[in-house]
Amino acid sequence: MDRSTFFSPQAGRLVETPRSSRARFGIGDIVRHRIFDFRGVVFDIDPVFANSEEWYESIPAEVRPAREQPFYHLLAENGDSSYVAYVSQQNLLEDGDGGPVDHPNVSELFDRFDKGRYRLRRSMTH
Repeated sequence: MDRSTFFSPQAGRLVETPRSSRARFGIGDIVRHRIFDFRGVVFDIDPVFANSEEWYESIPAEVRPAREQPFYHLLAENGDSSYVAYVSQQNLLEDGDGGPVDHPNVSELFDRFDKGRYRLRRSMTH
C-alpha cells in the first residue's frame, strides 16, 4: 500500500497514513456525534489517528475506534459548554439541524455560515 507521513503536534511525532484514506466530511461541515449528545463544525482533519497514545488508551477498549480512519478536529458544543473535540469518522454523522454552531471560536476560523456549512476565512486558506 502506498503511504505518506505527516507531523502531528498532538502526538509529537510523524504519523504514517495510507494515501487512500478518504474523509467523509470537509472543513466547515457541521456534524453530530453518533453516541454522545454534541455537535460541532470541522476545522481540521487527520487522515488517520494522530493524537497521543495516552489519549487513545484513555478510551475504553470496548468503544475505542480504529486508528486507520480519518479523525476530525471540531469546535464542539453541547447543552452545557463549548470545547474542542477530536472524533473518529465512524462516530460522526451529518448534522440534521442545519443551524450554526454556538462556539466562541467559530468567528476566528470562519467568516460566514451559508447553506448549512461554514466558509473558511480567506486568511486561513493556502
